[in-house]
Amino acid sequence: MTLSIVNCKTEYMTNPIGIEAGKPRLFWQIEADSRSAEQTAYHILVASSSEKLAAGQGDVWDSGKVESSQSIQVEYAGSELLAEGKYFWKVRIWDKEQQPSEWSAASFWTMGLLSREAYKGKWIGRKRDAEHNMQPSPHLRKAFSLKGKVRSAFAYATALGLFELHVNGKRVGDYFAPGFTDYNVRTQVQAYEITELLAEGDNAFGVIVGDGWYAGTVGFLGDKVYGERPFFMMQVNVEYEDGSKESIVTDHTWRVSKGPIVYSDFIMGEAYDARLEIDGWDEAGYDDAAWEQPDVRSGYNGNLVATNEPPITITKTIKPISIKKSPTGTYIYDMGQNMVGWTELKVTGERGTTVTLSHAEMLSPDGSLYLDNLRVAVQQEHYTLKGEGEERYEPHFTFHGFRYVELIGYPGEPNLDTVIGKVVHSDTPETGYLETSNAMVNQLYSNITWGQRGNFLSVPTDCPQRDERLGWTGDAQIFARTASYNMDVARFFHKFVWDMIDCQQPSGAFTDVAPDAGWIRHKNWNTRLNWFAPDNAGWGDAGVVIPWTLYLMYGDTRILETHYEAMAKWVEYLRINTDNLVRPDYANYGDWLSIDADTPNEVLATAYFAYSTKLLGLIAGVLDKPEEVSRYDQLFQDIAAAFRTAFVSEDGVIHGETQTVYVLALQFGLLTEELRLKAIGHLAADITKRGDRLTTGFLGVGYLLPALSDNGRLDIAYKLLTQEVFPSWMYSIKHGATTIWERWDGWTEDKGFQTPQMNSFNHYSLGSVGEWMFRYMAGIEADASAPGFRNAIIRPQPGGDVSSVNAHYDSLYGRVGVTWTLGADGSFKLNVTVPANTTATVHLPGIVTHIDAAAYEAGAADSEIKPVTQANGETVFQIGSGTYAFASQITNA
Repeated sequence: MTLSIVNCKTEYMTNPIGIEAGKPRLFWQIEADSRSAEQTAYHILVASSSEKLAAGQGDVWDSGKVESSQSIQVEYAGSELLAEGKYFWKVRIWDKEQQPSEWSAASFWTMGLLSREAYKGKWIGRKRDAEHNMQPSPHLRKAFSLKGKVRSAFAYATALGLFELHVNGKRVGDYFAPGFTDYNVRTQVQAYEITELLAEGDNAFGVIVGDGWYAGTVGFLGDKVYGERPFFMMQVNVEYEDGSKESIVTDHTWRVSKGPIVYSDFIMGEAYDARLEIDGWDEAGYDDAAWEQPDVRSGYNGNLVATNEPPITITKTIKPISIKKSPTGTYIYDMGQNMVGWTELKVTGERGTTVTLSHAEMLSPDGSLYLDNLRVAVQQEHYTLKGEGEERYEPHFTFHGFRYVELIGYPGEPNLDTVIGKVVHSDTPETGYLETSNAMVNQLYSNITWGQRGNFLSVPTDCPQRDERLGWTGDAQIFARTASYNMDVARFFHKFVWDMIDCQQPSGAFTDVAPDAGWIRHKNWNTRLNWFAPDNAGWGDAGVVIPWTLYLMYGDTRILETHYEAMAKWVEYLRINTDNLVRPDYANYGDWLSIDADTPNEVLATAYFAYSTKLLGLIAGVLDKPEEVSRYDQLFQDIAAAFRTAFVSEDGVIHGETQTVYVLALQFGLLTEELRLKAIGHLAADITKRGDRLTTGFLGVGYLLPALSDNGRLDIAYKLLTQEVFPSWMYSIKHGATTIWERWDGWTEDKGFQTPQMNSFNHYSLGSVGEWMFRYMAGIEADASAPGFRNAIIRPQPGGDVSSVNAHYDSLYGRVGVTWTLGADGSFKLNVTVPANTTATVHLPGIVTHIDAAAYEAGAADSEIKPVTQANGETVFQIGSGTYAFASQITNA
């Protein structure tokens, strides 16, 4: 057997710059040329230079041979890491025959500034332009000279607002940096290595600053939620070849001017006048004598932290599929996909001509853009031409949710190449793939992933088009598991958990949105109107659910350790605000946007109180806190008993009698065995009497199909999945949906559009069914006792009219793959792929007819496929890494 090491990462990243973790976690994957490949030991070297590492000198950390199978989440244990240190590392491993591998290729990471005192830059901006409410985006500039050849140069940049950094005329970084945080608490610092962009002699920095979430419009809370105008801060530390050092920082010596961006706002769009462009402004040699001196802010009281989220970037480009001229002479493009980002315009025309690009998700019945659901948002760009040949334009500090683009005032006749769609979101690479024999199920999966692309932008937004776009916690927690299958969201959710922690109240309550964005103040004002609750079940519980999800999917114990006390505060807050462990009924969201059902708030709130408590007991077990395990386990049992006493009758009827009350009681384990059997009967009966249709809203829908599948009604789960009559997932698809709608009745044949005040057509919550599609239909499940897919549970559950599934999930260890087919005669074939250094427990439905002969020999001790049990109509096998084939006969297919 030959093992090789690939895909080495530090803190989930490849060669990260400017991290601040004192004990970074290291990850690697293993490739093997045979089955059942295992790592039995590892040896890590960390060196202060690439030369020392190449020579085998681990002068920073030499782990020696460590007897361990761990290849993810391996914590650095060397000497103290220094600010701005650059560290090089490699690893080798031993297999189960005690044969060593070759060393991995070298990887590295660099540390950030690490202390507040290390930041020498000042916050600079431009004085307010009294003539306009919406301000032009300031252009900042600094010319400087370097005295010699540069060995290394690192920039540490941030903004209260957004920034776009240019070094000697070249843009550095991605979009919307430094991301959305509660600026009253923390601001992230972006680190860039810019060594290759600097030259001996004259150089220049150029920066454009945007209002962003800091000073621009945020949600429906208005603008200037955190501050009146944006500011920028940067420190560039340069080391010369002779070892000397120099820093260039933001201060009063920089210059500032307004430029062509008349205004740029997330919610209100952008106006850009190309006649005001400043040629060469970001390059050395430009004469900035006419520019202003910057306004220097006195200070900032929040924390400066290394960026804790993936960058926001353009991940795809889309060409429109059609163009139509409207009766008013405008041109309407169909991008063919509801997307998030912006459009790039290509235009030639006379100087002073203004072209407007207007964006919308849907068309009105008369063929015009449907704009009513935007509320006060304005998804438009206004571009004024400079009149110098072909011009290309795309906005700077705004984004839109749209499928349709209206081109207004275009000079001449546009074509399909005139606009290009730029898909923009946090860089969360795809990790999941799912394809079935059912074309509409495939479209559903596509809609789910596009909804995630559209709403995972620094925070998990609730919608990308109207005047909201906030990080609603309830939406995030119900979708977190689906999101984790679809894409690598480890860092994305790490950052979002910090957002929740930053706005956790002294009482222990978590807020409804994170970052807070003034929401608490908004809530307190509205409390006088008796509308907002001090907490909301299913929303605040995200503070426990999301960390647990990251543990399951990524084996991450650090997030549990870091936030354990915050989670405990939440559960304690819930406990003391009960009446004999029954939660009050004041929650104002409930099972949000359920359809033809009204789940009582007290039932839902008590169920979620139990669930958070149950998870906290599991988390305490992971962290080896046995006394707290006992305490929370007992509390959970007591809450479950209180739930039954208050809400469940002897015949299994649960107060409210909605699908959601039964689903939550079943999934959270709140019922006795006798009541469980009765409850599943009531749930099934309700679905059947409605013609196999659901009523669940945001909180119930994610657990609906799992509750049915876990309790013997897989048949109903598949009927709901493929139901085409309203309300259903397929109903929207039949009517052209390419993303998940916010509400089941966003548009219906008989009523048209729902109320425009709450009607997004790109809102991922109801797409939480994606979790069931991976865990049950495809059968790729995480094992809580061996998290991160150290041991995958492969348990496909075929049904309905889905006759085949091809799915995979790229775990931190590598790809877990499942392909199955079900014949009309009940013959079932299953192929499984398991990555090296992991195992899998395979549940094969039906009567076994074939086991991979190359890997199985009945009764052989060294067989690569080991039978475990045979019960409940399935045979269970334990397998090592590799690819395997099984077959069985399902008698009731």
